[in-house]
Amino acid sequence: MAGDPVSFSNTEIAFRSKSDGELLKAYYLFRLISSPALVKTGKVLVNLALRLRIPIGWAIRGNVFRQFCGGEDIAQCARATAVLDKFRIGTILDYSVEGKESEADLDHTCQEIQRTLETARGNPHIPFCVFKVTGISRFALLEKVNAGESLSAHEESEWGRVRQRVDALCSLAHRTGTPLFIDAEDSWIQDAIDGLAEEMMDKYNRQGCVVYTTVQLYRHDRLEYLRRLHAKAKAAGYGIGVKLVRGAYMEKERKRAAELGYRDPIQPDKQCSDRDFDLAVEFCIDHLEDIAICCGSHNEESCLKLAKLIETRGMARNDKRVYFAQLFGMSDHISFNLADAGYNVAKYVPYGPIREVMPYLIRRAQENTSVKGQTGRELSLIVTERKRRKG
Repeated sequence: MAGDPVSFSNTEIAFRSKSDGELLKAYYLFRLISSPALVKTGKVLVNLALRLRIPIGWAIRGNVFRQFCGGEDIAQCARATAVLDKFRIGTILDYSVEGKESEADLDHTCQEIQRTLETARGNPHIPFCVFKVTGISRFALLEKVNAGESLSAHEESEWGRVRQRVDALCSLAHRTGTPLFIDAEDSWIQDAIDGLAEEMMDKYNRQGCVVYTTVQLYRHDRLEYLRRLHAKAKAAGYGIGVKLVRGAYMEKERKRAAELGYRDPIQPDKQCSDRDFDLAVEFCIDHLEDIAICCGSHNEESCLKLAKLIETRGMARNDKRVYFAQLFGMSDHISFNLADAGYNVAKYVPYGPIREVMPYLIRRAQENTSVKGQTGRELSLIVTERKRRKG
């Protein structure tokens, strides 16, 4: 559209990092995951293989894993990050192992997240790191804390260790100068996560935004939460780092609410989610003296609205308080075109042992089939670029 600060239809820019062979592989992969039936069958087979300890790395490594993950460890991510560096796109190292229960496993995950922060130290190409609280805490424990239930002495001790892990990560982020995202999760553990995030922002965001919380705007109550959080933080004298997303757990949330008979936390329709997301973005831009924002969106309209807002407010496109972010392997037409136009952009680059990141990969495949138009848009852009290259 004439007058827009950036176009997401420029496929030459969008796919300039991919060879013809890589583009063809991406085409076939998105064709495969455009089939809900195929994705559903694949999920069943993969879960069965995992339960039976059947080796599946050979079948996954060269396609879906390579498309959506940086590697099995930080060192292997260097190939992906080098490509992103070349095109002014930052890397968000994301150790995507989840669902662990033992203290040893939870400590190991915490130590690995600390390694991402050490890797980011002094590296301008890694502007953020990230973690999920469920990576360093038992889910059931978070449920009890969230519900305000009494904890046993053992659980109190366990919760104390969770808080120590969170503090260790945020303290290291503060020392290394690398902002750290605390991801949002299921609504029935989110209050507990919010409490931890607010405590860490109060402690470490006194001279700048180091700790970022995440607000999911597909929930009908989160725009109001953002406004309350801002008022609370302003009164207490600390800044807010906030990553805004729509959300990724809608089916599970609605099913649980129906089964347990409580109010569905999800917006009544997509229009309401879009409205609240855009209002949240504008609220953050209106309060940039107190807030740093990362717009974590694959929605072209929302990204374009923020780009326009930056222009109309007379802000620098590379204002360090404002970032865009998308997932590695998805929406390159948004990421690469924004970066080419001079905006701050970063990609979530998940990594971990193939067997351990399968839950993440399954969610990515499901997301591409469930989000209306997502896979179709990816495919159409790839087809356009292949035709352009053939001349």
